[in-house]
Amino acid sequence: MKGIATAWGRALAAGFSPRMMLLSLAPLLLSLLLWGGLLWAYGPALFDWLDGVFRDYGWFQSSGSVLSSLGLGVLKVVVVPLMAILLLLPLMIASALLFMGVFAMPAIERYVGRRQFPKLEQKEGGSFAGSVWMNLSSVLVFALLWLCTVPLYAIPPLAVLVQAALWGWVSSRVMSYDALAAHASAAERKTLMHTRRWPLLAIGMASGVLGALPGIAWMGGAVLAVALFPFLAILSAWLYVLIFLFTGLWFQYYCLQALEELRGQDASAPMGTLER
Repeated sequence: MKGIATAWGRALAAGFSPRMMLLSLAPLLLSLLLWGGLLWAYGPALFDWLDGVFRDYGWFQSSGSVLSSLGLGVLKVVVVPLMAILLLLPLMIASALLFMGVFAMPAIERYVGRRQFPKLEQKEGGSFAGSVWMNLSSVLVFALLWLCTVPLYAIPPLAVLVQAALWGWVSSRVMSYDALAAHASAAERKTLMHTRRWPLLAIGMASGVLGALPGIAWMGGAVLAVALFPFLAILSAWLYVLIFLFTGLWFQYYCLQALEELRGQDASAPMGTLER
């Protein structure tokens, strides 16, 4: 726990530095262009399609009954925007994570390595192609699992736990790989991702709680007015990028510290043990 807390403090201090704020611009602009453009162009069509599906299958009555039983009857008038939110959130999270992993994490690794771990040898156990594959495969599984768990939003506390668990899993896989790509060998990376899997998952799940904030913003926007939907989508994209930036720094500090400790243990091991 000490290592997690130390890495958290370092990530928090570094996250508000001008360099990190500038670093967030590339994934932020890409997210804004992607989701702002798509929702501005196709948002009304998505609403119309979902409205038709709800009317054709009688889902307005059934969803209204469920919301009323939960004491959320006021949300019946915005059930279509809420469903659109639940369908689009995994795609938005996946794209933000992909942009961060490909464009920002290598720069974060260089930044943290030079400032905090200048003597740590770089063994280049990862690659750009490996990072892209890890990102794409992980976010695809994440998006599919998210869509499968949409019905759990009828039980809000359970939905939050599931979201945090999914976020913890995907971020621990993607960001651990990117955090260790330049400094660790392939064998060291696999060892750390196995032996430190629970602390890495804990960091991911803690970040997952922060990841619920953009969703809350979307929900609030849906309740206020459907017209706010595109603007709340842009705000959510910005929040996701900032959250992923902090999460990337947290993983980076923790992983490089763990790598330094692993090499220290290997160096202090008896020669006979190393030979075996």
